[in-house]
Amino acid sequence: MRRQTASGINPAGSSRALRLDPLCLPVSFDAYDTRADGYVRQIELHRERVVLRRAVRGIRMAINVRVRDFRGVALRGIDDAQMLVLLHRDPSLTIPLCVSSDRDEIATAWQMWSEIFGLPQLPEDKAREPAARRRRRNAIRARRPKFLVRRRAGGLLNPANVYRGEHEMIARN
Repeated sequence: MRRQTASGINPAGSSRALRLDPLCLPVSFDAYDTRADGYVRQIELHRERVVLRRAVRGIRMAINVRVRDFRGVALRGIDDAQMLVLLHRDPSLTIPLCVSSDRDEIATAWQMWSEIFGLPQLPEDKAREPAARRRRRNAIRARRPKFLVRRRAGGLLNPANVYRGEHEMIARN
């Protein structure tokens, strides 16, 4: 298996163009990260997963994200060029794929990346709107069977059946 590597840091808006070949996966490259030590993170891009490696305040971490967890391949406009990104709900997990000022090259790359990953192409306006919040499940549902979740737990006693102030409950006669 041949591994493609791209060297150097390519922050958004840099004059140097970032071009990754979607047909030569897996690919490893460095990208700009404002939160990481040294402003660098290493990215390994595979067909099924993405591995992000970075250090924050001296603590090294590797984040493994499935490709299907990304929202899609988005197009963003920067200064005089356009950038393709693998868009995630968390902005710190968004991955740059291609930076170029040639519109035809961007359109071709956009379609290829979308087909390779099986993700939708998101135009610039769709990429900006936040994703719908995932519905959280009831915490007790994981612990109780489904039919018991519907039932009321710990039903109250009928106050008419509570006997107070009597010593015996059985009559002797």
